[in-house]
Amino acid sequence: MKVLLTGATGYIGKRLLPVLIDKGYYVICCVRDKNKFHPEESIKNKIEIIEIDLNNKTTLSNIPKDIDFAYYLVHSMSTTKDYDRLEKKSAINFREKLNETNVKQVIYLSGIVNSQTLSKHLNSRKNVEVELRKGKYTLTTVRAGIIIGSGSASFEIIRDLVEKLPIMITPKWLKTKCQPIGISDVIKILTGILNNENTFNKSSDIAGDEILTYKEMLLEFASVRGLKRYIWTIPVMTPKLSSYWLYFITSTSYKLAISLVDSMKVEVIARDKEILRLLDFNPLSYKDCVKQAFKKIEQNEIVSSWKDSTVSGRLDFKISDYIKVPEFGCYKDIRKEHIIDLSSCIENIWRIGGETGWYYANWLWRLRGFIDKVFGGVGLRRGRTNNSNIHAGDTLDFWRVLYASKVEKRLLLFAEMKLPGEAWLEFQVQGNSLIQTATFRPKGLFGRMYWYAVLPFHSIIFRGLIKRLTNLNT
Repeated sequence: MKVLLTGATGYIGKRLLPVLIDKGYYVICCVRDKNKFHPEESIKNKIEIIEIDLNNKTTLSNIPKDIDFAYYLVHSMSTTKDYDRLEKKSAINFREKLNETNVKQVIYLSGIVNSQTLSKHLNSRKNVEVELRKGKYTLTTVRAGIIIGSGSASFEIIRDLVEKLPIMITPKWLKTKCQPIGISDVIKILTGILNNENTFNKSSDIAGDEILTYKEMLLEFASVRGLKRYIWTIPVMTPKLSSYWLYFITSTSYKLAISLVDSMKVEVIARDKEILRLLDFNPLSYKDCVKQAFKKIEQNEIVSSWKDSTVSGRLDFKISDYIKVPEFGCYKDIRKEHIIDLSSCIENIWRIGGETGWYYANWLWRLRGFIDKVFGGVGLRRGRTNNSNIHAGDTLDFWRVLYASKVEKRLLLFAEMKLPGEAWLEFQVQGNSLIQTATFRPKGLFGRMYWYAVLPFHSIIFRGLIKRLTNLNT
C-alpha cells in the first residue's frame, strides 16, 4: 500500500519515514526541494520522491492517484507574517487534489486547541483541520502540545535556558500549563492510527499524563541534568520583550520566538484522549522523554532537528537557486594550500563548525555571531545536527549547506547571517591542494563598504583556517 508523506524533510517526517518503511509501506515523499532530502541507500527502492509546493496548484499534479493513505505534516509558522492565510490555502489545495485520488485516510498532526482564546498559530492549526475535514476521504486528527525529543524546537529551547542560565528572571507565561509528549510516542501514535478503522473520522488530543507549567519543565529538565537552577517570574515583560529574551538566550530565530511567545501564553492541556484509549497507549513521563533525548544526543543519533528547517534562518529558498556561485559583480578571497594528509583534511572540513569550531581565531567567529544576533540574525547558536555528517540543507552555525560530497571532496556553504549582500564559502580539494573560496555579492554601496571594512579580519581568519584544515591532524 502507498502512503503519501508531506513534510518528509521536516522534524516529524524524517522520523516517521523509516518506521513506515519497516511496516511494509511504499512511501511517496513530498518535498519542496529534492536537494535537501537525503534518504538512506537501503530505503531508496521503497520510496518515491516528488517535488510539490502546496501553495502552487500546478506542482500538485505530481501527486499520484493510486495512493491509499496520506499524512499532512506541513506548516508555515513564522515563514511570513500572513502564514495563517498560506496555511489555509495549502490545506484547501491539498484537499482538492486528494479528492481526485484513491486516498482512503488522511492523518493530520495539529496542535491542542482547547483554550477559549487561541494564539494566531494555534488558531491557524484549527482552521487547517476545518478545511481538511471537508474532503471526500476519512480524516484522523491528532493534536499535540509540546513535543520533547532530541532536535525538537521545544527541547532545544529548554536545553539552552537550563544549561546557560543558573538564575533566570523570566516572563509570567512560564506559569502557563501544558502537557508535553515525547517524540517517540508521537511516532508510535501516528503509525498506530494508520489504516486503523477505529480512528477514521475521529479527532483527539495526544499528550503525556503530566500537566506541568513551563517553569516546572525547566526545573525537571535541570534535575535530569544534575543542575541547580533558580527561576523567578515577573509580570512586567511585554510579549515583545519576552520574544527578545527568548531570542537572545536560545538558538531560536526571532520570527519563531514571536510566534512561540504568542502560543506559550495559551494553556495546551489535553481533554479528549479517545485515540490514546483506542490504542491502549501509555505515554512516557516528561523526565523519561528528556533522558531518552540525551541518549540520542550522546550517541550522535539525532535523526532530525528543527534547526535544519528554513524557518530557523533568514531565507526560504531552494538550494538550486544558490548552488551556482556567481562570478559577475562579486568580491572573492581565494586561498590555496598544500595538503599534508588528505584523509585528515577531509575529516577536518566535515567536522567544521558546531562544537568543533572554526579551527582558528574562534573568538572572531563568536564575535561575528554575537553581532549577527544583535542585529536580528541567527548567530552561531544553531550549531549543527550531526558532529561528523553533513548533507545539503543542513544548518552549520550561521551557514546553510548547499552542497556536500566527500566523493568530490567539495563543501559549499551559503551565509544566513545578516549581510548587505550574499555570501558563499567553498572548500574544494584538487589533487594535493585545498582551495578555499569566500565569495561576496554586495548589495549597493553599503555592501561594498562592508566588504572592505571586514577585509582585515578575513585576512586573519581565512588564512588561519586553511592552514589548520590542511595541517591539523584529527
